[in-house]
Amino acid sequence: MNGCYRQQQRRRWWRRRSLLVGVALAALFFLLVNWWMLSLLEEFSFHQKATASGLFSIRSLNQLGKGRRHHGVLHTRLLSLAAHALAEGDGKIEPQELWRERSSPTTLWTPCSYKHLRETSEGENGYILVSANGGISQQRIAICNAVAVARLLNATLVIPNFLFSSVWSDPSQFSDIYQEDFFVDYLRTDIRIVKELPLELRSLDLVAIGSLVTDTDIVKESKPSFFLKNVLPILIKNRVVHFVGFGNRLAFDPIPFNLQRLRCKCNFHALRFVRKIQETGALLVRRMRNHTSLSRPLDENLVGPFASELAPKGHGRPQDSRYLAVHLRFEIDMAAYSMCYFGGGKEEEQELEAYRLSHFPALTHLKNTTRLPSAAQLRSEGQCPLTPEEAVLVLAALGFKRRTRIYVAGANIYGGRSMMVGLNTLYPNLVTKESLLSSSEMEPFLNLSSQLAALDFIVCAAADSFAMTDSGSQFSSLVSGYRMYYGSGMLPTIRPNKRRLASVFSRHSTIEWSLFERSIRKAFMQMKRTVERPIARSIYRHPRCAECMCRSG
Repeated sequence: MNGCYRQQQRRRWWRRRSLLVGVALAALFFLLVNWWMLSLLEEFSFHQKATASGLFSIRSLNQLGKGRRHHGVLHTRLLSLAAHALAEGDGKIEPQELWRERSSPTTLWTPCSYKHLRETSEGENGYILVSANGGISQQRIAICNAVAVARLLNATLVIPNFLFSSVWSDPSQFSDIYQEDFFVDYLRTDIRIVKELPLELRSLDLVAIGSLVTDTDIVKESKPSFFLKNVLPILIKNRVVHFVGFGNRLAFDPIPFNLQRLRCKCNFHALRFVRKIQETGALLVRRMRNHTSLSRPLDENLVGPFASELAPKGHGRPQDSRYLAVHLRFEIDMAAYSMCYFGGGKEEEQELEAYRLSHFPALTHLKNTTRLPSAAQLRSEGQCPLTPEEAVLVLAALGFKRRTRIYVAGANIYGGRSMMVGLNTLYPNLVTKESLLSSSEMEPFLNLSSQLAALDFIVCAAADSFAMTDSGSQFSSLVSGYRMYYGSGMLPTIRPNKRRLASVFSRHSTIEWSLFERSIRKAFMQMKRTVERPIARSIYRHPRCAECMCRSG
């Protein structure tokens, strides 16, 4: 009896022990699984930290897009892939072509348009007035074209006047942006320039006597023969001609050698920014270069006496001082004029239509009376401006590291914060003039868009690498030409081929990052490298020609 009882007790003990061992093993297994999951989470967390703010947050994108205007994110998936790629590629070698021209030119081009013309012009046939329209870039081109036309007609040029634009809303005149006396003195041997008309001509009714010439009277990019045939007789008869607008009214070819050289001399040498702009521009460049890089030949032309302040004051590596400048041409006027759609729904369509009606009534009339390509067609043909979102994807695909110092030029990006979230998230070392300057340093330039654009011009021209989102932008063309003229082949410019990029972006919902990266790089490698100015192309954008530069080697 007692033996049976003891045997039952033993069985119960073994069952309890087995149960306890089972529970212990289960607990151990549970702990091991938890440890494994925790290690995965820690690894995931490490990758998040590598991208500073974690993998791209779709919810944060949508929340940042809310507010007065909502703009959808068109490429959320690609942005997430880009975040992964930037985190994983932090230790990889950056493609060298990002920081130097893709291939060194066999011929070295050096600036030489500063040379004086053989014969001087006395300006005996009368006076030329110019009221230039547009922003600072259009006005700069109008100035240099006016210098050439005044020389052609043996006329005296009056310092150009700048028309007020409802788009730019800047009352700045020539002397607010450029050094008047330097301009007059530098071109003294080539053309006579005065600050105002003689007293006896100021009271003339230029409309009544037929001396007012508008852009409707001159075909775009007219040859010199047009001015000799149609404008010179008016000038000789009335002693004065007033060009109003004067946007791109002088052709680039065929042009006499001396006139072409004079245009280059005006653009690359005679137009110096006023001291206020030079000083603040030098301050911006110094902060971007992190006080560690050598000054470049173009610095003196850009910032004059403040170029000495750009000499190195620290001992950092050269890589620490180099920076990329990006011109984001995505203001509301650009978005409205393009007739494209950017993902903002009905609100965006109504807003852009209202802007067109107010600022581009002729375009609105054309849209209402003519069958125009749809927004989808325009995008597929590469006619739409790149959004900031698309720009950052291109930069990531080209191989710019996450730590790259980026200066963004541009004002009042359409869509505000929601349009900039991709750039700010993927590239945290991104700055603008507004973030680099204190409120007191910005104060002299507030509400002066042309003067603010002049600051952007200086920082973009001085950058180690410059990228544009719209190759048709006058600002980007002038900056790239300036870099070509003064850069000795060492200052690369990245231009988009929007038609090729449109084809790549059309597959945004399915394309893998590796293929996207290869496609983007191939699109840029296929861009023709300009060694010498193609015929009829702008000398302001392509100064490598005998009229502007000298060849050696």
